[in-house]
Amino acid sequence: MDYSHTDAELIRQPVGYWSWATYRAVVSRTRAALAELGTTQPQWWVLAQVARAATPKTRAEVSGLLRDYLDTGPEAMESEIDATITAGWIVQTAPDDRLALTPEGRTFFERAAAVQDDLWKERHAGISDEEYLTTMQVLQRFIRNTGGRAWHH
Repeated sequence: MDYSHTDAELIRQPVGYWSWATYRAVVSRTRAALAELGTTQPQWWVLAQVARAATPKTRAEVSGLLRDYLDTGPEAMESEIDATITAGWIVQTAPDDRLALTPEGRTFFERAAAVQDDLWKERHAGISDEEYLTTMQVLQRFIRNTGGRAWHH
């Protein structure tokens, strides 16, 4: 879709609407692509945290890092961790509850990571690194200016 707002019109547009519409478009596209692989976005987050960890993380560490990603509370992330274990992608070691990828999980993670890379390229088509950086900085200022809280690792 092409938007034909003039600069004078666009400067008066509500950031809340456009940030919401952006969120909805990006998340819907991401979740649909991951669903085609047979996973959810929260399960991807779990896989990425485990796969990219320099040292194995405990279940509590992974859950703690990701719990604010969902608006449904910490029990929802615990359920997503359980789903990755049930799928055979991750194992939980005793007695320290550290999470590790299985060989199947590594293969699946690599497939999902390739899809995420493709999605990144799709989202960033025609957007320079400078434009993206400015957008991220401005959004962070909106959060700060309104007393909001956001964290992403």
